[in-house]
Amino acid sequence: MRIALLSYSTKPRGGVVHTLYLAEALAATGADVTVWSLARGGDEGFFRPVDPRVRVSLVPFPDRPGEDVGGRIRRSIAVLRDAFEGSQYDVVHAQDCISANAAGRCIRTVHHLDQFTTPELAACHERAIVEPYAHICVSTAVAAELRAGWGLEATVIPNGVDAERFAAAAAPGQAAAREKWRARLGRYILTVGGIEPRKGSLELLEAYARLGPTDLQLVIAGGETLFDYRDYRSRWEKRAAELGVTPVVLGPVADAELPSLVAAADVFAFPSIKEGFGLAPMEALAAGVPLVVSDLPVFREIFGDAASYATSPDDLARLLLAAPRTNGSALAATYSWPVAAAAHLEFYSRVLKTSQRSAQYM
Repeated sequence: MRIALLSYSTKPRGGVVHTLYLAEALAATGADVTVWSLARGGDEGFFRPVDPRVRVSLVPFPDRPGEDVGGRIRRSIAVLRDAFEGSQYDVVHAQDCISANAAGRCIRTVHHLDQFTTPELAACHERAIVEPYAHICVSTAVAAELRAGWGLEATVIPNGVDAERFAAAAAPGQAAAREKWRARLGRYILTVGGIEPRKGSLELLEAYARLGPTDLQLVIAGGETLFDYRDYRSRWEKRAAELGVTPVVLGPVADAELPSLVAAADVFAFPSIKEGFGLAPMEALAAGVPLVVSDLPVFREIFGDAASYATSPDDLARLLLAAPRTNGSALAATYSWPVAAAAHLEFYSRVLKTSQRSAQYM
């Protein structure tokens, strides 16, 4: 089976992480897998090495100074479409709205559903839901949103997580790597995902200010994104100054250093207002770190009693100081990429057979 997985970026965003791990797990079964992606800003590869059994096809996408979000979206779709058009695969599987718009007839994983105000993004998002011929969601909560909003039935295949990698970072033998972060940051609350509306960054800032005198630092890692959140970032910085707090903004962290950063945290905060699964907090659970998340149905579904749930900044502040360690590492170990790959292969075979039967009667 020849499979193309399409993504919009080489940067360490959740959907890109998902794409690479899925591709590697599929290739480990013997499937012929190619990952297609735009290579933004002169990137010559993904943010981490990729298993050589996976073919990688990167499409150059140089930056254009002054280009607005709408123009970047239109150009992203056109450049990836022009490069991919005419490629022959049994399965074309898009992981985001840009790649779904570029791919033509495809399967789509809907990781989460957004509401955009930029016209090009809103149109991209809508087409990437209604035009694919089959859908996968990574949680039943998102599948229910897809059913309620568009009348579409999706197959639920949860994410995997590289639990062993993050559990190993918490082991006694990795104490030096963890201590490197503690020497730099002290004791800290960690969140991964950058500063943007969907991640609840302002809510986390408000909660941190409510902690009062504390030796806990707020540390924010990650943040590579296609979208322009400069206005939101300015509001966040202004509010931080008003509150008199100075979080540490690390930006993107090298993939090799991320597990020790996570494992050294006192608590992991993830107050998102919209998510499809929560891969970063699942990695924190794998490392044995207490987890506090916003009280969303998807988080209740995925994390169960392994997380603490906050409903307001006051609630979040209280839990950041009191979140218990749980059985989260055991939960994380149950989310396996080989299991996810096997479910994808079964799904691909099923939809291909359905498609072939339909073609016979046309």
